[in-house]
Amino acid sequence: MMPLLTVHGLSMRFGGVTALHQVDFTVQPGSITALIGPNGAGKTTVFNCVTGFYRASSGTIHLQDEYQQAEGIDLLALLGEPLQWSDLWQPHRLSQRLYYKMFGGPHLVNRVGVARTFQNIRLFNELTVMENLLVAQHNQVDSGLLSGLLSSRRFRAYEQAAVARASAWLRFFDLLPEANRLAGELPYGYQRRLEMARALCTQPRLLCLDEPAAGLNPNETKALSQLILTLRERFAITILLIEHDMGMVMDISDHLVVLEHGEVIARGKPEQIQQDPRVLAAYLGTQTAEKGGL
Repeated sequence: MMPLLTVHGLSMRFGGVTALHQVDFTVQPGSITALIGPNGAGKTTVFNCVTGFYRASSGTIHLQDEYQQAEGIDLLALLGEPLQWSDLWQPHRLSQRLYYKMFGGPHLVNRVGVARTFQNIRLFNELTVMENLLVAQHNQVDSGLLSGLLSSRRFRAYEQAAVARASAWLRFFDLLPEANRLAGELPYGYQRRLEMARALCTQPRLLCLDEPAAGLNPNETKALSQLILTLRERFAITILLIEHDMGMVMDISDHLVVLEHGEVIARGKPEQIQQDPRVLAAYLGTQTAEKGGL
């Protein structure tokens, strides 16, 4: 089976600092893959590169297209080339670069089927729960400004479909009774679920969850784990996960990728990773690691 996501030779530099170096991993369709590692290992940087918030310094990121063509979709190509000083004297190239800067990045990556949540919740707090989910669906509304102003039949059909899709995900996450409440007024655990629902409204094939259990109590974490498993089983959504709760990671993940100092130090199934000496040393220190697993 062809991987849904293939990351090869991914490197990211910020000035003289190398945040990622030659990162390689794959994500199989229908799987739950977890990126783990100590703080500062580069996990969120990988997410930012995959989802278009950063343009990687080098490497390739390929997403299998809907027709399973061998070459897939080059996610880095969607971001365009970085601006160069020479572009200032070439108006055509400059306009292309500016276009990608203004309208590319996460917007285009999301359009081909990649959505994400954030380590620090990013909701529109002054909009209602329902409005947060409707805003997320702008990519799927295939009608122009004039159609919206005139409230054409086509526009109303898209609007009704967006409300139905939002309502379905709110029902799945037990948030439908909160539909008309301001997002900023929700309890923290509800906000976490709302952010996931918003991402799912874009109909992704790959859902990237950045520490979804952060700040949740054990009962909330257990419920979230079940929701993630249900997303995979019922909706066939592939999930790429960053999480520090090792109990949750080991319970729900099919495959783990371990990062340390921006490099991959181990890959494998949870039971293999739990016994890997390099992983134990990264998490627990060399001396402590000799005494047992994670």
